[in-house]
Amino acid sequence: MSGSLQQAIDDKSAKIGIIGLGYVGLPLVRAFVGAGFRTLGYDVDQAKVDMLLAGKSYIEHISPEWITQCMQQDQFEPTADMTRLSEADVLLICVPTPLSESRDPDLGYIEDTTRHIVKTLRPGQLIVLESTTYPGTTRDVMLPILETSGLTVGKDFFLAYSPEREDPGNPDFSAEGIPKVVGGIDPESQRLAESVYRQAVVRVIPVSSCEVAEACKILENTYRSINIAMVNELKMLFDRLGIDVWEVIDAAKTKPFGFHAFYPGPGLGGHCIPIDPFYLSWIARKHGMPTRFIELAGEINTSMPQYVIHRVMDALNDHRKPISGSRICVLGVAYKKDVDDPRESPSFVLMELLQAAGAELSYHDPHIPRLPKMRHHNVGEMASSELTAEFLAGLDCVLIATDHSSVDYAFVVEHAPLIVDTRNATASVATGREKIRKA
Repeated sequence: MSGSLQQAIDDKSAKIGIIGLGYVGLPLVRAFVGAGFRTLGYDVDQAKVDMLLAGKSYIEHISPEWITQCMQQDQFEPTADMTRLSEADVLLICVPTPLSESRDPDLGYIEDTTRHIVKTLRPGQLIVLESTTYPGTTRDVMLPILETSGLTVGKDFFLAYSPEREDPGNPDFSAEGIPKVVGGIDPESQRLAESVYRQAVVRVIPVSSCEVAEACKILENTYRSINIAMVNELKMLFDRLGIDVWEVIDAAKTKPFGFHAFYPGPGLGGHCIPIDPFYLSWIARKHGMPTRFIELAGEINTSMPQYVIHRVMDALNDHRKPISGSRICVLGVAYKKDVDDPRESPSFVLMELLQAAGAELSYHDPHIPRLPKMRHHNVGEMASSELTAEFLAGLDCVLIATDHSSVDYAFVVEHAPLIVDTRNATASVATGREKIRKA
């Protein structure tokens, strides 16, 4: 079975199926289409599939023109029909892995997807999980489900793990330009998974097992979470000391070795950094070990929205205004600059806290024209307000939560009476600095 699949990979006749057409799946489609493969895209959300079939994109950095061209050339076909999974020779799984209310891993999407695959699993297919998860998921959760098909891994079908490494909004790194770590359940699965990714990405890094590949992704994001927590804590300390943490970081990063700059903010956002470290702490608890760094970092990062709101209250108090009844615009609701992705964005926590305090709330985000419905937040329906001189002058405060590059911050400072800046977005603004408070 592996020989015929290897031949199909080599001559690019293998059909690549990608399950989950979100911020990871669609760029992966683009990478394999660019490498000359035909792709099938599966998603349970019929609305997403319908948009793609109509030549529309719901992800800003994937153009409608590219989608239309791929479908016209028979390189990409989106579908919500999971009975067609057998058509693909390679299945790459890019589904969400959220946390439960108790911050335990929720593998429901992975388990449901694997059960769908079992219904149509045929000899010669390669399945690769890309969703971030704890070490052991591929072997202990997916493999037993797949084996209910009666097929044997390493002989009839093949199974591997390769963590996604998307960085939305980063113009320097697309899916095909980011090295892929690959770990297989067995040597033949390893070899085939390496082979298929080598066709589409700049470099493949083989590791000895699925567990090493799973742990690699967790390490990457835990490293970032802990370092962001450190600079967030230092931000609060340096504020007490009257020191600008941004200037400190700029000075420290001139050291050519031994220091990597991380930056503070109003909290963590995105699907990875706020979630992934808790997968590691969960598996550690199962093995009777504490993860004090991870838990402490989570506490600090989760507390940042409350700190920001206190800074807003202090800034308004300096203007003899209470937060209740104040007109406050949250500038930026995406979780990071220059993207249209609001997942886990701290802006929604900020907005809920402001509403609870009685503020009259508005927002502006050039990438998110209307607030989407969020799983854990409800701030009501709202549309992005245009940053006109009249609108800004009518506010009591602008809270910069995301530092989108397209915003004219000098214009904002000129016309708004008060700005609380959590991202150092106004650093280059020369006039009106007496209006700016950093948070």
